[in-house]
Amino acid sequence: MNALVRRAPLRSRGSVLPQILWAVAGMIAVVLWVGGSGYRQDLMVLSCSYALVGLGMYIPFIMGGSLSAAYSAYAAIGAYTVCIVAVRTSWPLPMAWILGPLVACAVAVLLGMATRRLSGNYLVAVTLLFGFAFQTWTIDASGITGGSSGMLGIRKLEIAGWQVSRQGLFVGSLVVVCSVAFLIERLRLSPWGIALRGKREIPLAVESTGIPVPALELVSLGFGAAVAALGGALFSGYNGGIHPETFGLNILFLAVFMPLVGGVGTPWGAVVGAVLAVQFSLNFPSSIAKSGSFAFAVAVMLVLLLAPKGVLGYLALLRDRMRRRRSDGSAAAGGKQS
Repeated sequence: MNALVRRAPLRSRGSVLPQILWAVAGMIAVVLWVGGSGYRQDLMVLSCSYALVGLGMYIPFIMGGSLSAAYSAYAAIGAYTVCIVAVRTSWPLPMAWILGPLVACAVAVLLGMATRRLSGNYLVAVTLLFGFAFQTWTIDASGITGGSSGMLGIRKLEIAGWQVSRQGLFVGSLVVVCSVAFLIERLRLSPWGIALRGKREIPLAVESTGIPVPALELVSLGFGAAVAALGGALFSGYNGGIHPETFGLNILFLAVFMPLVGGVGTPWGAVVGAVLAVQFSLNFPSSIAKSGSFAFAVAVMLVLLLAPKGVLGYLALLRDRMRRRRSDGSAAAGGKQS
């Protein structure tokens, strides 16, 4: 295992540039598709918010095998931190984008320490209860969170005296999502990521190498919560407010299934899954718009049945088949010439 950990980064260095080029090409394509449409811009920012929540879930769940159901609360922590700092303090608003992920990280670590002896359905039940409890608290603590009415009309983000427009937040959200996905992909292939994935499959083997599995799991939970909180901060910062029901149980459903639909083999699958989730849920023709969530559920079922590795996994399979056909064709042509 130690040899595998040492060699993995060497094998993955060659894939850095193609990922960057694909990410840049994807951002350009999205900007061109959005154009001057405010509705499409709103859809893509929502997709970015969901993608960050899905990327946060990807770290402990897909990589580490620990399913926490508190990600709606982590996203809400990031969103409410931005609103509270904007409304109740005179602090610079960029501080909230840092403070929210830090608070969510601390909460996730404390919750992970409290539930370290739980696993499976018990862990899901306790963390789900925490998510419901946090949502109830946001309704009851009206003096802090605005209660059932939420917090609306927050001041706009300013950086060095420059007020960031909605268009600027849209472009910035694309950059943030691609940067986070790229970072998680590098971590997945790093020694830390290999140890985390090994913990999911063979925890005793990882423990035998001297790596403390409980600490590894806490780090993954904290990191994932911070990423999800960043998604919540992006949502409230762009929309100018937050409501207690914004991050409910439906966000947890999406966070679990977005990576599965997009492809679990890479964090970019969570990004693809988020775009598909928003398009299925909100961008359907008006005749079936109310069935968007049902349509996404059907899409999830079909993808899991027909392409268990997700959309990106299926595309990678098609690419490998095309390469194999080309190589077989070249070999056949070479045989005929000889």
